[in-house]
Amino acid sequence: MKKPKIETEEQPPRKIIRADKAPTTGYSLVVDGHFKSHHDTVEAAEAAGMALKNQFQMLQVQVYDAATRTRSMIEWPAPA
Repeated sequence: MKKPKIETEEQPPRKIIRADKAPTTGYSLVVDGHFKSHHDTVEAAEAAGMALKNQFQMLQVQVYDAATRTRSMIEWPAPA
């Protein structure tokens, strides 16, 4: 005998960020050609990219600016 499903309140729709499409706002990390994480400021995106680059130097990490549709490379070690 099947148990009846308990109906719960409807949850608000989640904000889904697709990895295969370029974002339209903010800044994103691009790791080896794939969009990975979204950030509101360029400083936050660069900090996350540098943290990733410090752990895995072999990755190609870029910061994508949605407003200008440009990418800037994260260099390791960080320029002094």
